[in-house]
Amino acid sequence: MSNSRIEQIIEEIEDYIDTCKGPLLGSGDKIIVNRERMEELLRELRLKTPEEIRRYQKILANKDAIMADAQKKASAIVEQANLQNQELVNEHEIMQQAYEQANQVIDTATRQAQEILDNATRDANEIRMGAIQYTDDRLAELQEMIRQVVEASNAHYAGMMGNFESFYAQLTSNREELGIQPQSVQEQLPEEQ
Repeated sequence: MSNSRIEQIIEEIEDYIDTCKGPLLGSGDKIIVNRERMEELLRELRLKTPEEIRRYQKILANKDAIMADAQKKASAIVEQANLQNQELVNEHEIMQQAYEQANQVIDTATRQAQEILDNATRDANEIRMGAIQYTDDRLAELQEMIRQVVEASNAHYAGMMGNFESFYAQLTSNREELGIQPQSVQEQLPEEQ
């Protein structure tokens, strides 16, 4: 950044003073200056001072405005960040709620599926036991029918054998009356297969 005109004039005054010579017999702290040149530099300094002060005031005002604008923008950014943060918090809470609801739905569905499976298993077992009981009842009925048939057949067979034996005995008696010696019953009857 270039120096201001005031600083340049002050440097010129300093340079000018450095070029001035002191009096021949005087103290080393004193110098002889050209009055016109010094007045010219001081006059320019007086003229430039208000202009420089206004320029600095303007820069300061601009700096304040820039700072105020920067502060305003910073506040807006912070506010926006807070809003976004709140939105993220809200979204997180919404996601948490959605996650919890999803877990509840899954738990409910799992329980319902298990109940359905348990009911289906129980029903299947009841149907299977019913089928077994029904089959056993029919087999018991068939067993009873066969028992009755066997008993009836045995009774009928026993009666029929009794009749055959009686008839055989009658035949044997009739032949004896004819005077023929019959063979033994064992010889006459065919062997049981």
